[in-house]
This record gives sequence, structure tokens and C-alpha cells, in this order.
Amino acid sequence: MKKRIWNIKKILIVILIIVLVIAAGFGGYCAYGLYKINKLSSMTFEEMLKHTTKDNKDAVITVGVIQNDQMIYNVYGENGTILSPEEHIYEIGSVTKTFTTSLLCKAISEGRINLDDSIDEYLNLPKKDYYPTIRRLVTHTSGYKGYYFEKPMISNFLHRENDFNGISEELLIKRLEKIDMDDSDYSYKYSNFGMATVGAVLEQIYGEDFTKLLNDYIIEDFRLTNTKISDGSGDLKNYWAWSESDAYMPAGAILSNITDMMQYVQIHMLERPEYLSMAHEALAEVKASSASYRKMGIHIDAVGAGWMIDNENNIIWHNGGTGNYNSYVGFDKENQIAVVILSNLSPSYRIPATVMGIEILTSLQK
Repeated sequence: MKKRIWNIKKILIVILIIVLVIAAGFGGYCAYGLYKINKLSSMTFEEMLKHTTKDNKDAVITVGVIQNDQMIYNVYGENGTILSPEEHIYEIGSVTKTFTTSLLCKAISEGRINLDDSIDEYLNLPKKDYYPTIRRLVTHTSGYKGYYFEKPMISNFLHRENDFNGISEELLIKRLEKIDMDDSDYSYKYSNFGMATVGAVLEQIYGEDFTKLLNDYIIEDFRLTNTKISDGSGDLKNYWAWSESDAYMPAGAILSNITDMMQYVQIHMLERPEYLSMAHEALAEVKASSASYRKMGIHIDAVGAGWMIDNENNIIWHNGGTGNYNSYVGFDKENQIAVVILSNLSPSYRIPATVMGIEILTSLQK
């Protein structure tokens, strides 16, 4: 009996560790909590970059800027050294969500779906008094958790693989069936699970597997030739593995390079196609930034269709993080200024792209 109890305790400890590790994946936004906030807030981008890449021979951080109708980028390595302008393939993590919601905006413009439709109008779910609306999913006010623990996470953790690999759409639907929600606007809670659900809805609307659906959309509507749902190929290391038709792909599975991402953010700044304008509208007013985040310039005052809205700095932005990569995209639509940072370092490694990206963008606004 004692041995059985000990085995159960070991299993529970493993599950707890997995939950804590997964909580860092697909982060909504990541601040540099271990560093002194006051010192960090006074650092320039150059100082942040040198600190982050100090003595790291594997660091490859690409920074792109759009200003005055021009796109420029630099690639940085160890100790902030400028490298040759080679274009690298990065995981963009949760910036993927903005591609998913861009496709959603297209579907809305085509009359296929409405923001205030509930998910059970499109997914085969048991009858309940309430399921969340699309609006609440894309603004992270549905009440859903960031993710729900599923059995594949145990194997992923033990083999140091992508936390969300092998979580099928079948598991997603079963989880949706079990969750009971009230019809109310919950407080902002960043939810990968919610965006995975949006992806499942889009599959039903268009009658296609999400990978093919989004890859075709990226090529046909955005003309981006180096951006796709990850197949593990690229010139850098340690890409996350995904299984075919994984449910969480809509939340963070895209690979891309700097030119494609600058073109993508410019498309959003210009709002061409026009349906992208609804992605930037404040669909939910939230106050999701702590005092320390705000001191570093990280503001979430409202949420659009997948995008974070910083009213104070007039910035629309998103970021992403996987196990080995982190990224930031942000733009000032009024002044047509944008910044993209793609990094092959973990979001928890020294200073993340989010903090550096906001520093550059706000400095360009002055």
C-alpha cells in the first residue's frame, strides 16, 4: 500500500511539474521579471540586446523596422555583433494567433460566421445552456483556461518535446464537452485553448484541415512564401515537433522569416484587405498589465480579434514564445511604423523580444 501511495505521489509531482512548464509555453506576453525593473526600464535597445546575447554563441536575433515606407533589418549574434543579412526561419509562437484571427475576419467578411455566434453553432457539441462566443474566444474573455491538461503532455514532458504535440481535435472536443461556463464576460485570461477552438471552428466553416487551410490562406491572400504551419524544416535548431492535425496549431505553430513578417505587419498596418480592420478594433476593454509591466511599456488596454491594443502608446501588437524561440510584432497604424523581432532564444532567457520590441517602437514614435 505504501509503495502504491508513493507511486501516486510521484505521478502527481510529475503532473505538477508539467503544468508549471507548459504554463510558460505560448505566452501571451512575457516580461523580464528576474531582472531589476528600474534598471531594465532605463536600458536602451542596444544595451538590452548586448545583455541578452552576451557570450551566447548560438544567439541569432533578427530585428526588422518599417518606417517611411522602407523595410530594413539586421541580424545580431553573440554580444550584439551584426551578422550577415541571412534570413533565418524562426518559430513565431503565439503570433500565429493573429494569422488565425485574420482568417476569421475574412470568414466574417464573407458572411460565413459572426463574432457573437456561439461555438456550438459550428462544432458538434452536446446541448448546453451556454457555450462561449467567438468574440469572447478571440479577446481571451471566454473564461477558458490557458490550456487543459491532457495525457499526451506527460510523454511530451518526459521526452522534452512540444507540450501540445499529440493533443488531437478529438481531445479538444471532449474537453469542450466537459467544461461548463456561465454566460458572462470573464476577466481577461490568455487562452491557447480558446484559440485552438477558433481553429476548429474555421475548419468546419471551410471544410478543410487547418494546416492546409491556413497555409493556402497565407500564400493566396498574403503572398508570403516563407511562412507556414511548422513541418520542422528550417535552418535553425530545436523546432517544436507537431503531429498531423494537432488541435493547438492555430495557437502557435507557424514558422516564418523576417521579410515575410515585415510584409505581414505592413499588410495589417495598411489594412489591405479591408476586412483586416476589424482585427484591430477594440472588441473587449481589459486592464491586463501589472504595474511592473506598464513600467516597461507593456500595455494591454483592450483586445481586438487576436491583437493586443496599447491605447497609451497607440500600438497594436502581439508576441510569441515556444520552448526555444520568442518573437514580437507591433505597429503604430497612424504613423505607419512597425517593429518585428525574431529570436532563437527562449522567452525566459534574459530579456525577451517583447521588451526590446516595445523599446524600439516607442523610441521611433518620438
